[in-house]
Amino acid sequence: MTTTVITNIGSLVTNDPAHGDSPLGLIENAAVVVDGERIAWVGPAAEAPAADASHDAQGRAVIPGFVDSHSHLVFAGDRTQEFNARMSGRSYTAGGIRTTVAATRAATDEELEANLVHHLDEALRQGTTTFETKSGYGLTVEDEARALRIASKHTDEVTYLGAHIVSPDFADDPEGYVSLVTGEMLEACAPHARWVDVFCEKGAFDGDQARAILNAGKAKGLLPRVHANQLGYGPGVQLAVEIGAASADHCTHLTDEDVDALANSSTVATLLPGAEFSTRAQWPDARRMLDAGVTVALSTDCNPGSSFTSSVPFCIALAVRDMGMTPDEAMWAATAGGAQALRREDVGALVPGAYADLALLDAPSHVHLAYRPGVPLVSAVWRRGVRAA
Repeated sequence: MTTTVITNIGSLVTNDPAHGDSPLGLIENAAVVVDGERIAWVGPAAEAPAADASHDAQGRAVIPGFVDSHSHLVFAGDRTQEFNARMSGRSYTAGGIRTTVAATRAATDEELEANLVHHLDEALRQGTTTFETKSGYGLTVEDEARALRIASKHTDEVTYLGAHIVSPDFADDPEGYVSLVTGEMLEACAPHARWVDVFCEKGAFDGDQARAILNAGKAKGLLPRVHANQLGYGPGVQLAVEIGAASADHCTHLTDEDVDALANSSTVATLLPGAEFSTRAQWPDARRMLDAGVTVALSTDCNPGSSFTSSVPFCIALAVRDMGMTPDEAMWAATAGGAQALRREDVGALVPGAYADLALLDAPSHVHLAYRPGVPLVSAVWRRGVRAA
């Protein structure tokens, strides 16, 4: 292995609070030494050890690669007409998923994988180095299993979401579909996934159905996460905490009891502002959650229906502008917060032993991600020690 020192870094976000007063662990005039796939050293540039090669950051900020802990990238088609209608006044409901289900079922494996890779490359260029993605657009045993097989070729963070909505094939028998999701479909999908998820929402699955699905997944060794409280108040957040889910995702409509439950648990509230932007819905109140002590992550929810963006920087800007987060909080949530939502300690921070996943910004500070919304600030990306974009 060769070592590389990235030096002349204007501002380095480590997410190690041992460096300074901020949870971001900021180091000014910094350097990072990469040894193979891992970070070997971080600190002031003047103290950097010798390395085999060097890269001059020319005063740019360096941040951990983004950890996008919630996406839906195995799909075909798009929903342009639905988006256009929604922007013309129609409200968003869970039912539009059926359009993508039909297109996904009709696509070949090669078409699905090519679309997945396209969006992964798009995200990588914007600084995303770790991502989770789900099934949920097949809703048959065969189509859910093939979605997970395809996804697992590109990430270890694969989620079984047979419980996205009740399959159109079971429109008159939702309990029959729950039996399929917890039985034959789970048997086929569990070998290809790490996580199990459920859309616990009116129009999808109620609390009892969601609990049965998550418990069945846990019995097969899958770790739970929950689509919770996106479209209205409901049992999703409380269920996520009860069952020990790694994350409750969306968290748009919360009672005081929901906030307290999250604050007193290890469940991360993953906020997905792209969905609110694309549906003109109420913004999650991140300030309320953070002030209560809830651990917050930020992710894209990239999907063709309600949040067709792969840009974590865009979501950071939305979170700062419309959800009450500071630029520092949003930066942490999109990196270390996403890592906690995936129960990972090897990504989301630039500390010795972690993967060398990092992005250089064409800016002197991470604050520019919110300060200059829409500007392509990511100028270079390293993933596991290799220049990837």
